Amino acid sequence: MKIFCVGRNYADHAKELGNAIPDEPVIFMKPKSALLQAHTPFYYPEFTNELHYECELVLRISKNGKYIQDKFANKYYDAVTVGIDFTARDIQNELKEKGLPWEKAKAWDNSAAIGKWVPFTNLKNKKDIQFALNKNGEEVQKGSSTQMIHDFDYIVSYISNYFSVNIGDLIFTGTPAGVGELVVGDEIEGFMESESLLKLEVK
Repeated sequence: MKIFCVGRNYADHAKELGNAIPDEPVIFMKPKSALLQAHTPFYYPEFTNELHYECELVLRISKNGKYIQDKFANKYYDAVTVGIDFTARDIQNELKEKGLPWEKAKAWDNSAAIGKWVPFTNLKNKKDIQFALNKNGEEVQKGSSTQMIHDFDYIVSYISNYFSVNIGDLIFTGTPAGVGELVVGDEIEGFMESESLLKLEVK
């Protein structure tokens, strides 16, 4: 299983971090060990002093493919959920200043949490998927798939030009504005179309 992630896919989020809006998808990856397993506690990592949440829509790949055309890409994923791309922001900023890769800040063990899967056949509007994140009961992020710079089909097609996509692979499709810091004791809850799909506490 591979975990693909798309950076800077919402213009407002790129702006809030002082990043340029990219012309093409910014792709990075997390290893399998980054996936927080169900019913596993999430612990604040010892190596960072600035842990951030980034709530995203996550696609589940359902068909093996390579060099997938945009118009056929929707046949290669079958479900969506909300996920959290946990980021050690202090480490990421240090790496960016040096022009170095982000893995230490983004790809550590348990840095990717996902919620309950929702089949696309269950969605009323597959083109406008609303999602949100609450922290300690207050909404801190809210987005829609319509706000993405690059949509699902383009992302799948683009990734497949460089990597084979395989059944069970995950694609984190980018976070909207509103990312922020977490501390021990914080509780976060991810929603899609007002349904709670993900809930965890930082320990």
